[in-house]
Amino acid sequence: MFTYRKYYYFYLLFLIAIAFTACSPKVINTKPDPVKVDAVKAEPPKPVVFNPHAATDSVYTFKTDSLLALIKQQQPAMLFDSTGVVAIPSEWVGSVNFGIRKANYVIIHFTGQDSIPQTLKTFTLKITEVSAHYVIGKDGKVFHLVNDYLRANHAGTGKWGSVIDMNSISLGIEIDNNGTEPYTAAQIKSLLYLLAQLKKTYNIPTANFIGHQDFAPRRKPDPGPLFPWKLLADNGFGYWSDPVLEPAPDNFDYKTALRLIGYDTSDINATIIAFKRHFVQDDSTTQLSQLDLNVLYNVYQKY
Repeated sequence: MFTYRKYYYFYLLFLIAIAFTACSPKVINTKPDPVKVDAVKAEPPKPVVFNPHAATDSVYTFKTDSLLALIKQQQPAMLFDSTGVVAIPSEWVGSVNFGIRKANYVIIHFTGQDSIPQTLKTFTLKITEVSAHYVIGKDGKVFHLVNDYLRANHAGTGKWGSVIDMNSISLGIEIDNNGTEPYTAAQIKSLLYLLAQLKKTYNIPTANFIGHQDFAPRRKPDPGPLFPWKLLADNGFGYWSDPVLEPAPDNFDYKTALRLIGYDTSDINATIIAFKRHFVQDDSTTQLSQLDLNVLYNVYQKY
């Protein structure tokens, strides 16, 4: 028979059970889940790449940043009258019609040194004050040292036509050669590809591919008589004489012909040697044979 006392006992047991459950500590599974080996694959260590030219690359970046800062300047002309007191009115107005200046000549050199590392060191030392846009190794590898739109110190003092500051309007290409050895096939192959790209990119005239000695006959011998000027001319880089030559007339003015090509004739002996090393390549004397005169008579009419 159900009584209130029994009901009270059941209710009391129910509350005790709830309280015991709430106060009992929960068992937490602290064992980590097994790691799936296939899901986590260890990556191989990345190789450390050493750049032997990092220091000079940093200097190059700093100098180009400085040049960019100059280009961004928008200043009016700061002019004063003869007294130096009264300012001339001026104002900056930015035009929308402009572009960067491009090279109009290519000057070809030999390095006159014994290896690519030696040349790269020469061109990355501030004390030497010399550089070039490109250097081509004996294996045909092309090193680009100066941006094509920047001025490299490669031509120096000389004259070609009316040009005396050749560095400002030219690209300089140095070929790894000590001056007494033949050029390698790989070098010439890379050179032809490079010249084709430069000619197309900057619309450089055929006549404006010359040697360092052409520009500076008094002081420079490169690229020398072993350089394949005829092969370059056959590919559109410079001119060469025709297979059949018309004899030069008896009254032929060879000095004027040399000047019309572009040579500086102030030292005629040096100029004759430079011409023969480029266009004849059989000797380096200061005498012009009849064949030399015939070649000159033929070539100057192409310029």
